[in-house]
Amino acid sequence: MKAHALTAPRPIAEGPLRLLDRPVPEPRDREVLVRVRACGVCHTDLHIVEGEIPLPRLPLVPGHQIVGVVERGGPGATRYARGTRVGVAWLHWTCGRCSFCRRGQENLCDNARFTGYHADGGYAEYLVAPEDFVYALPASYSDEQAAPLLCAGIIGYRALRVSGLEPGERLALFGFGASAHIALQIARHRRSAIDVFTRSEEHRRLALRLGAAWAGQAGEAPPALADRAILFAPAGRLIPHALRALRKGGTLAIAVIHLDTIPEMDYGLLFEERVVRSVTASTRRDGEELLAAAVEAEVRPEVETFPMADVNRALALLKAGKLKGAGVLLA
Repeated sequence: MKAHALTAPRPIAEGPLRLLDRPVPEPRDREVLVRVRACGVCHTDLHIVEGEIPLPRLPLVPGHQIVGVVERGGPGATRYARGTRVGVAWLHWTCGRCSFCRRGQENLCDNARFTGYHADGGYAEYLVAPEDFVYALPASYSDEQAAPLLCAGIIGYRALRVSGLEPGERLALFGFGASAHIALQIARHRRSAIDVFTRSEEHRRLALRLGAAWAGQAGEAPPALADRAILFAPAGRLIPHALRALRKGGTLAIAVIHLDTIPEMDYGLLFEERVVRSVTASTRRDGEELLAAAVEAEVRPEVETFPMADVNRALALLKAGKLKGAGVLLA
């Protein structure tokens, strides 16, 4: 099969993903072989290919927002029939035995494995995944619309949960890429007013078109202080801006896997019981609930598509902040 693999991390401008011929993987016990039809591009993929997070092995096939079709199952795999359209997300496997798994916090599992990081991902013609970590997809979404839900959507949904957003509360979003534009639609369905902070004029226009109450740049004063805020941009310098946008007792959720730095700041920004929390991966519950919430809220991801062969270009556009919504590779 053809696979776009990372053999050595390099800046995305140098085209680090190379097209390789690799054997079609064999599904093992309770695994399914999935033929890839679409795969979203994500900032996590960018951090991986540029070596900003430690790599467990090389070569490695990234990609973890995968829509495909079950080709066959391994021994004991009975959950999905051949030909079923499924989704594969970032969480590839958890042990089910550690204290975190037993508490329902499998996103913090001591032995967790992740798609496109520990296990080869969706920048290829095929991949294998444990059937218990594969999602049935709503028929109302096309392949290209379903792909962003499987990470951008799931992480955006978990960020809303971690922030503690209640229906009708005001929400501030810092950064307006794939996750933020899905989270906005869910929060709007829950009667929240949303303020969006982004440096991109095009992204500000998109936010307003999707129902944001206000859109501006970090440092500008929004119409009112927010009850909750979410940082989606991997830029620590935005944390003080986000805290200034919060009311007393408000919560800031940081929904990135890699943050460049956390700046020194005045304690007054945290005083008055403001809370800062990180968002770490997701659980299968998050995925199931997000897919249901997306249908209920009639979420429609804004998608820019590319042929799979253009994976390096798509990631370069993502880094430059030039994607409209979510980028999706089509097989």
